[in-house]
Amino acid sequence: MLTHPAIKDGRFWLFCTLAILCLFPIVSSPIALILGFLLAAFSLLPKSIDLAAMTRMLLSISIVGLGFGIHLQQAIEISKQSLPLIVGSIVFTLVLGVILTKFLKLDQKTGYLIGAGTAICGGSAIAAVSPAIKANAEQMAIALACVFTLNSIALFVFPVIGHFLELSQYDFGLWSAIAIHDTSSVVGAASTYGDEALEVATTTKLARALWIVPVALVSSIAFGGNSKSIRIPGFILAYIAAILISYFLPQFSEFYDVVFALSKRTLVLCLFFIGAGITIQKMRAAGAKPMILAILLWIAIAVCSLAYIRFVV
Repeated sequence: MLTHPAIKDGRFWLFCTLAILCLFPIVSSPIALILGFLLAAFSLLPKSIDLAAMTRMLLSISIVGLGFGIHLQQAIEISKQSLPLIVGSIVFTLVLGVILTKFLKLDQKTGYLIGAGTAICGGSAIAAVSPAIKANAEQMAIALACVFTLNSIALFVFPVIGHFLELSQYDFGLWSAIAIHDTSSVVGAASTYGDEALEVATTTKLARALWIVPVALVSSIAFGGNSKSIRIPGFILAYIAAILISYFLPQFSEFYDVVFALSKRTLVLCLFFIGAGITIQKMRAAGAKPMILAILLWIAIAVCSLAYIRFVV
């Protein structure tokens, strides 16, 4: 008998139906995000589902799966070429964030978390840096709300700008990896632009994400936080392992292609979950000053990285 409360809830079946649809090509990344947001806006989400946990788990699995579609030699070459841009953008964003935080008279730790999320990889960076600087739950929530809101907008805006400026697959992949916050939206935006853009974006973004560790360590020293709480995200190590496996065992290339294709679709499902996690209350909680800081940092890194890519790379 179907006795569990969630099974009897029509919202549960609506959520599951839309989630399944996101696994098919008829639902694009932006549409998946909108569908999730509409469910949250109209209070149609089942209360029994832990969206945050599901999103973290599925995103990690999806990123690891994408590793099977990355060619090691090309990944090394891309990482070498983009290293100055990665390091320069992180330092630039963090320093500018500290300056603007003081100028706006914003809470220091909240401002720093927004800067870290913009500089590296959104929510993952905020989650890693928060214990290092002893940030409280409210400071972390505000930073996440700001970064996540802009991260969602980037999913729609960046492909449009890329096509308008006639950016190449390589340039767009590199730009999105530097200027978009979370890995999910980087992959979502790049996947709509093309396969080469997706490969460049994923490789560059994961290389950028590795900088969570040194940034968290430096942050701990600066704020007197707990450096022992810093951990390298497991999905980054697993992603690297997937690249190595596909390189040293090329005889299973057909299987890797299937895993890669499935991972691209599960990332669309991740965006559906992410959209369902956006609420008007979270956006209001961010307030004006934190959002202003997030917007200024986002514009600065987007414009500067694009200029570097167009005129230097």
